Amino acid sequence: MESIKRVDSSDPKEHAQNIERYIYELKLFCHEEISVVTDPKAKALFETTAEVLGGLEKAFSDYQSEDMGAWVNDENRPTPM
Repeated sequence: MESIKRVDSSDPKEHAQNIERYIYELKLFCHEEISVVTDPKAKALFETTAEVLGGLEKAFSDYQSEDMGAWVNDENRPTPM
């Protein structure tokens, strides 16, 4: 994995895209590590980490596409900060 690079922009969607890319790379790395280790607890930890990262990846993707998902503003739910 390469080191994290900052985006030279004030556009929050560009920053979200940059972060999403690193989340995706880390998720793939976790999947690769599962095949390297033999400890079942480590395998479970890496798999759980990959699943959580997948959820974050989707949240970042939804934010960028303004998909309904978690970013809907309705009267029954507070607006995310």
